[in-house]
Amino acid sequence: MEILSTHTDTTILGELGNRVTRLRVEQGLTQARLAYEAGISKRTLERLEAGSSIQFSGLLRVLRALSLTANLNSLIPEPLASPMKQLEHAKTTRKRPPRKKPVADAVPFTWGDQ
Repeated sequence: MEILSTHTDTTILGELGNRVTRLRVEQGLTQARLAYEAGISKRTLERLEAGSSIQFSGLLRVLRALSLTANLNSLIPEPLASPMKQLEHAKTTRKRPPRKKPVADAVPFTWGDQ
């Protein structure tokens, strides 16, 4: 089921619980083993899978144990700078050409007083 903004908190918690359950089973983990790896109690994991509310830190631990923390970037993306800030930053960036490499065959400079 796709999670929509129109769903109630209870519906979303239930769907998240179902997803955690399916992922746990796919990885061949028991509730006890996943709870141990996540550092939470088995009862907390049972509540999560049943669609009850748990602390966010508990959810983070379960996601880490299931190797899903990278997905948090799409949950709350990093804010982008406004177009005006980007333009201001572009103005302050130096834009000079790269230095020319010295030519190896060039005659070294000497003063004319030999």
